[in-house]
Amino acid sequence: MDLPTSAAPRGTLLDRLMAKTTPGPNGCVIWTAHLNVQGYGMISVGGAPRLAHRVAYELLVGSIPDGLTIDHLCRVTRCINPHHMEPVTSAENTRRALQAKTHCVNGHEFTPESTYAPPSMPTRRMCRECKRDRDRQYRAARVVGGVAR
Repeated sequence: MDLPTSAAPRGTLLDRLMAKTTPGPNGCVIWTAHLNVQGYGMISVGGAPRLAHRVAYELLVGSIPDGLTIDHLCRVTRCINPHHMEPVTSAENTRRALQAKTHCVNGHEFTPESTYAPPSMPTRRMCRECKRDRDRQYRAARVVGGVAR
């Protein structure tokens, strides 16, 4: 299924949706209008805010099955190309996102040796180097004048 350009009648939801996009790399269709705090495109439908990628999927592919969320296979949250989306469970979406993340926020590579999984949160990954730095800072902040608080 190809994305329409101007074939839709003026003023339709699909026309409004496509007017707020630009071509991106690797076949992405990049949303250029309002983004929410997580970086997902937002569009008003019937006066209610909706996620643009979900609206595009529903218009061009069909309804999203109950209990499933949309996974951006391209990992680009601003992309609304339905060919880059797959309905999956929330757990699968989270697993894929974590798997795609190769470095921590400070640029350290996630490897089996450099990655820590807290026992209380086994699905969460932490960089061991960053964790050591945070632990040192925490201990230093607790010691004032040579006395632990």
